Amino acid sequence: MNPGPLRAMNPDQHPNQGLTHFDAHGQAHMVDVGGKSTTHRIAVAEGRIVMQPATLAIIQSGTAKKGDVLGIARVAGIMAAKQTSNLIPLCHPLALTRVAVDFEVLSDLNTVRCTTTVETHGQTGVEMEALTAVQIALLTIYDMCKAVDKGMVMEGVKVLEKRGGKSEYQKRSV
Repeated sequence: MNPGPLRAMNPDQHPNQGLTHFDAHGQAHMVDVGGKSTTHRIAVAEGRIVMQPATLAIIQSGTAKKGDVLGIARVAGIMAAKQTSNLIPLCHPLALTRVAVDFEVLSDLNTVRCTTTVETHGQTGVEMEALTAVQIALLTIYDMCKAVDKGMVMEGVKVLEKRGGKSEYQKRSV
């Protein structure tokens, strides 16, 4: 099921309708997930970083001055997924059972695509962990290559798929 595009809220609606991180008084709070079922939850996210052809060649050849760009970015993404609740104030700390960070070099587009898969057995989803892993992995690539290419652009960060919980299965079609 495609979650679809974001829709603007009707101004006549209560400003917190549908936003679970606010109580009835508009105060931020951590959502109570205590009554939710523990299920196997999976989220897949992706993003891309576009760069100059010479920068991509440095990454592919392994000659970056700071070392193995994609190897270090992979570790950074894994670390980020594990630290999401320390970075995003209202995220629950989760016992992750798997974090995978994969890269695909798209030479014809001068792009590296990052895809992350995060899993847990718990009462809340892992979309935020998957998104955080993607963004930190891409930022690490930027950091490691900025000396030769300050014009890199990160784009297209999104959740591709989620499984588990009440909605059971959602997959973005585009």
